[in-house]
Amino acid sequence: MDASMKKDLQKIACKVRMGVIEGTYNAKSGHPGGSLSISDTLTYLYFNKMNVDPKAPDAQDRDRFVLSKGHTAPALYSVLAQKGFFSVDELKSLRHIGAMLQGHPCIHIPGVDMSSGSLGQGISAACGMALAAKLDGKSYNVYTVLGDGEIEEGQVWEAAMFAAHYGLGNLVAVVDNNGLQIDGPISEVCSPEPITDKFAAFGWHVITMDGHDFDSIEAAFDEASKVNDKPVAIIQKSVKGKGVSFMENQVGWHGTAPNKEQYEQAMAELEAQLKELEG
Repeated sequence: MDASMKKDLQKIACKVRMGVIEGTYNAKSGHPGGSLSISDTLTYLYFNKMNVDPKAPDAQDRDRFVLSKGHTAPALYSVLAQKGFFSVDELKSLRHIGAMLQGHPCIHIPGVDMSSGSLGQGISAACGMALAAKLDGKSYNVYTVLGDGEIEEGQVWEAAMFAAHYGLGNLVAVVDNNGLQIDGPISEVCSPEPITDKFAAFGWHVITMDGHDFDSIEAAFDEASKVNDKPVAIIQKSVKGKGVSFMENQVGWHGTAPNKEQYEQAMAELEAQLKELEG
């Protein structure tokens, strides 16, 4: 990847993370850990891969995105705000009564293609969108992001079987393999490993990537774009809480909002990272 492009994406991703912290702090609730672990991937998708336009959020030929692990809505909202679908200031109203941005993505929000949150269901909706594109002779692609704990849900594997059966080569599923879910390490709760072998056994083309390295992210999505006869699963190795030192690899930050002191520390760290990137 071009060095200038990489730095631009890193800066946007840092701002996305700041939005995650801003939103969850003001909400006094939410899910920062898994939101921070997917911030780089969402930044790449919305700013370098997907065909989306905030001026035409319902364009028929747009690429679709479904956040199957809907509890990490703070990351999706933050990247949509950075892209211009709505004001960044809107993030401060996360989860407030009557506000647009609720705890899980809702289809009435500009840029959100599917309401999600009940784990396992998002990928099924993405399969439906991808099949609709094929039946209608449309060329758009469908992307979905799942959690590694989420794939313990049986519905995920029904969808995986469906996608392979119908040859949904326009579908890309990213599994955020940060190793932690709400109850602890996935290895202890109900291990879904080997994740790559499972998707391959279901007939998917499988790719692995570093979820925090834009060169690796680009290589993975470039490879995915060359596969047309079967769905693609990208298994990204990531760090829960990435970018905020005291949140990294800490399961307690799965669904805990920062207090004022933690908010200030997190924002100071991210601001320092942004300043370094801009220097």
